Amino acid sequence: MRFLEYRTAEQKIKDLLLIQPATTALQQVVNILYEGFEKYSWVGIYVVKGNVLVLGPWKGTQATQHTKIPLGQGVCGAAATSGRTELVDDVSKDKRYLSCFLSTRSEIVVPIKKSEDVLGEIDIDSDRPAAFDTNDVVFLEKVADMLSSHI
Repeated sequence: MRFLEYRTAEQKIKDLLLIQPATTALQQVVNILYEGFEKYSWVGIYVVKGNVLVLGPWKGTQATQHTKIPLGQGVCGAAATSGRTELVDDVSKDKRYLSCFLSTRSEIVVPIKKSEDVLGEIDIDSDRPAAFDTNDVVFLEKVADMLSSHI
């Protein structure tokens, strides 16, 4: 199941969130994203706790050492502070990037918001340069919107 279309994945997540309790739903969503898109090499959800992003459910070939990220630090902290999606085509050229894996080439971070308050974010790495495009932005922003009532 590494080649889901955006619409299929969106419907799958929507259906899942209707029946799963919040405690298990987030991990299930992470699994769908990771397993459904080959270019997504690591997927995690961070939750805002005070002035820190705390890693929640994730899926990838290895764990990240960045389990807590202060707001404003790195690409994740920038997205949480601004409330806007961050798209990095080449992490080696972005000074904000907090290196997690040597294989990572690009990253997308999508805030999960309720009104204007950032509750958390979806963080996705790819081993491919410039892996993410407007389709990913639109899709992941819809997913983040669906997750806003589960955080």
